Amino acid sequence: MTRQPTRRLTRGLAAAAALSAVLGLTACGNGGGFADESPAADAGDSTDTTLSVLIGSSGDAETASVQAAIDAWSAATGHSAELKVATDLNQQLAQGFAAKTPPDVFYVSTESFPGWAENGSLWAYGDQLDAEFYPGLVDSFTFDGQFFAAPKDFSTLALIINDDAWQAAGLTDADYPTTWQELADVAETLTTDGQVGLSFGPEWARIGAFMAQAGGGLLDADGNAAVDSDANLQALEFVKQMLADGVAAFPSAIGAGWGGEAFGSGGAAMTIEGNWISGALSADFPDVNWTAVELPQGPGGDRGTLQFTNAWGIANDSQNKDVALSFVEFMVSDAQQMQFAKDFGVMPSVTSVADEWAAEFPEMGAFIRGGEYAQGVPPLQGIGSVLSDFNAQLEGLSTGDPASILSSVQSTLSALQ
Repeated sequence: MTRQPTRRLTRGLAAAAALSAVLGLTACGNGGGFADESPAADAGDSTDTTLSVLIGSSGDAETASVQAAIDAWSAATGHSAELKVATDLNQQLAQGFAAKTPPDVFYVSTESFPGWAENGSLWAYGDQLDAEFYPGLVDSFTFDGQFFAAPKDFSTLALIINDDAWQAAGLTDADYPTTWQELADVAETLTTDGQVGLSFGPEWARIGAFMAQAGGGLLDADGNAAVDSDANLQALEFVKQMLADGVAAFPSAIGAGWGGEAFGSGGAAMTIEGNWISGALSADFPDVNWTAVELPQGPGGDRGTLQFTNAWGIANDSQNKDVALSFVEFMVSDAQQMQFAKDFGVMPSVTSVADEWAAEFPEMGAFIRGGEYAQGVPPLQGIGSVLSDFNAQLEGLSTGDPASILSSVQSTLSALQ
């Protein structure tokens, strides 16, 4: 269920002017507008408040970028925030919720979100934001009909192609695969004695893209478990066939830990990975020339990929909800999301800067286009354990029975509903 923003937030002209001065941009577009009826409208005029902010950082670049954003927000509002980087985010949040002393604002993952929402730990503030989030991201943080938390950014999967291997095989841009059959054909063409055509992880977070392309997924349109479907069976059978034909291989079969390593080391000519691969290849395999294209359509013409995201959670026990809302609004504004993208490579969660992002990072266009049709992790309590079980079974897909795997996971997922 997709919920549309229903309430516009505004602050006074002084705060808006300060925001523009700090960012060097004019506050405009969705995610940057404000309205006087908001409880955050007076956030810049009230007594200085210090928020506690807890994040699970991907590294120094992200930490520095978030701190810079906090400094900008503080200059714009007169409030402040103390940033802490978690060593174990979920454990530290659980301890804070239990003690009634959680951080005011924090990262929340799709896997942990349903449990925090159900037990009352999270404040449902999403509908108070005026921002054009991708509908699928809103779905990921909607529970019992309430949009709880603003997606902070996201990633999708695309097909990554080794340009040199592609050209050596006599392939051109016209051969980029747009169907499953074309994918299997180019994978065969690219397979040599020392290189497999395609490699990806033995997990739902990769193979699930084929399920989406077949018109399937974990849930049906009504939100019911739909793992044991003809579409998903077709997807797993296709993947199994490519493995059996030797044109595709899991990374471990070719001495790699993940798809990016298999690709960068030359063990695979193509891989299916997220936009994070750009940084990994630059750091570890800088000499590899590559192109990212959208994943092929399934037999029925369906496009499909997967999305991965986190959100800005606000604690229900926070005594500073108004200021926290002001903080989150700043963090998901158009200008700030673009700054995060430049600083540590994420994709903005708002559609309002999709074109700007694509222009800034033209080589990554396939990933942002995937946001229009990507499937995410269902917001169900216990979904993490279901996916772990699914992944364990997919590791044996090359010799296993796809129908039995799907039937087993169907039972596990149905038990959550």
